[in-house]
Amino acid sequence: MSNQSLSGAGLDFSHQDTSVRPQDDLYRHFNGGWLKSAEIPADRASDGAFIALRIQSEARVREIIEGATGSDEATKISNIYKSFMDAAAVNAKGGTPIAGELAQVDSISSLTDFVSTFSKLEARGTSGIFGTFIYADMKDASTNILYLVQGGISLPDEAYYREEKYADIRTAYLSHIEAMFTLAGVSNPAENAAKVMALETSIASHHWDQVKNRDATLTYNKMDRAQVKALMPAFDWELYLSEGEIPGIVLDSVIVQQPSFFEGLGALLANFDVDAWKAWLKWHIISGAAPYLSDDFTNENFAFFGKVLSGTPELRERWKRAVSMIEGSLGEAVGKVYVQKYFPAEAKARMEKLVANLIEAYRISINELEWMSPDTKVKALEKLGKFRPKIGYPDKWRDYSALQTTPDDLYGNVGRVVKFQRDHELSKIGKPVDRDEWLMAPQTVNAYYNPVMNEIVFPAAILQPPFFGLDHDDAVNYGAIGAVIGHEIGHGFDDQGSKYDGDGALNNWWTDADRAAFEERTKALIDQYDALIPEEAPDVNVNGALTIGENIGDLGGLAIAYKAYQISLQGKPSPVIEGMSGEKRLMLSWAQVWRAKVRPEEMRRRIAIDPHSPAEFRCNQILKNFTPFYEEFGVTDKDSLWLEEQARVQIW
Repeated sequence: MSNQSLSGAGLDFSHQDTSVRPQDDLYRHFNGGWLKSAEIPADRASDGAFIALRIQSEARVREIIEGATGSDEATKISNIYKSFMDAAAVNAKGGTPIAGELAQVDSISSLTDFVSTFSKLEARGTSGIFGTFIYADMKDASTNILYLVQGGISLPDEAYYREEKYADIRTAYLSHIEAMFTLAGVSNPAENAAKVMALETSIASHHWDQVKNRDATLTYNKMDRAQVKALMPAFDWELYLSEGEIPGIVLDSVIVQQPSFFEGLGALLANFDVDAWKAWLKWHIISGAAPYLSDDFTNENFAFFGKVLSGTPELRERWKRAVSMIEGSLGEAVGKVYVQKYFPAEAKARMEKLVANLIEAYRISINELEWMSPDTKVKALEKLGKFRPKIGYPDKWRDYSALQTTPDDLYGNVGRVVKFQRDHELSKIGKPVDRDEWLMAPQTVNAYYNPVMNEIVFPAAILQPPFFGLDHDDAVNYGAIGAVIGHEIGHGFDDQGSKYDGDGALNNWWTDADRAAFEERTKALIDQYDALIPEEAPDVNVNGALTIGENIGDLGGLAIAYKAYQISLQGKPSPVIEGMSGEKRLMLSWAQVWRAKVRPEEMRRRIAIDPHSPAEFRCNQILKNFTPFYEEFGVTDKDSLWLEEQARVQIW
């Protein structure tokens, strides 16, 4: 190992800015050259280490799609791709694919008609007045149940409808609705756009905000059929189920995530304004269909949702949009081929070893916690012992045999895909939870923790440089994918994940004193992040309460990855490469994976709704709280990354 070079070890020093001292800003010390010179691709809102991998995965998936032959799944993939790529045929149809749906709305004359029509349309993909999904019951992870969630708005979040800082976006949104109505031939486009805006503003006034909405306890409200009906007495639930082809059993027991939203929506429906709701439904048909209609619809849709909301100057090329659609419809069919081509068996074996060391590091750390009582430690260790890692790809693949596709009907394919996915989800009601199901395809560059399954999931596409390399130095792998693994395990012990036990049930396993000690630490971390202002958008502050779960994940991720690396050394000193210790390489690797650039508009959007902090803080703010960083880089109270020892937060 000592013969290995630093670049061979997996560290890329070509992005450095050596004028920045690591003790002041490790993020810019390692990535600053790139941050100064890199230009975000014109069809993206951000760029960086994650994006580079996503671009690579997208190109590989395109190759797989264009080469798909010989099987029923390959035909289905090819049909969707052909229907998307035939721009001439799509343009020739203009807005006619949705003409029939808009005509259905024209015939609405009562709330009953409205419920009947919107339920039928929702089954084919039009967004509804509320959201639904099927998932394991948070208090009984063996059972699937329907969740009812707030919905009915098109802007990213309820704050966009009321806060002064979003006034320009509201003005642009109103113009956008009018432009889309004009394209679709809707009469009185300006008047109808104003009706949509007013109605969505009313709906948004009943939405819970982002912080309240991520509270696992507040959003768990189990109700039976009668209780759900009592929330919205004016709404005909039985008609909604029958017209949407939803089995009646679904409503026997549901979880309502935001009960006051449904009461507010119920009041709006009780005073049913037929013209306003018809305008609203037409808008949601047009807006949802726009990416699959002719260029005039697609471009106007992008002009608002891409340019205005995210600052992205250019629409992605047609093939990239086609790839995204196939990822969302036949993702595992593509993933099967991706894994054969790009995920060697030894990568899975190496990852299993890494995960085992990370879990062992958490076990040691929990045992050593000074702030946690022995009783709670027993429960925490029990939960840790039940963690289930999933690496690379599912053990059994999704069955797509019921999905029908054609090569010459893009919008029809969209509807068939939605119906297929919906039927798949609805079929879960009354059946035991399938613990082998994956919520991401193998070619997705991401990872997740699922609290009701108590599982950590790492798709194949993230298991490559800079996150993971079979030939990389262990220290570099621990600082990158090791910290990602630690982060995902950490979600099991963050402010919300820690409310679930080892079997995935929402069940308080803490003593009151331990919970208070935990919350004292999380409060300090919230305060730290509240003070941070991203370079890209100096007019907004990070929301410490919204990002606390991810920040706890990051804090534990790095600390436990460091500990796991020490375990892997088995008591020996870390190998030195070109004068640099393994511990130092691990921290540079941590800085390397967070390299990112974001457009100002996109940064403001993310600050409003994204539970993740901006990349520079995911790197630097965590290091401020991480004492080994001070020791390794000789950080003193004269340096910018110094934080007084008593102010440093250590949770896990």
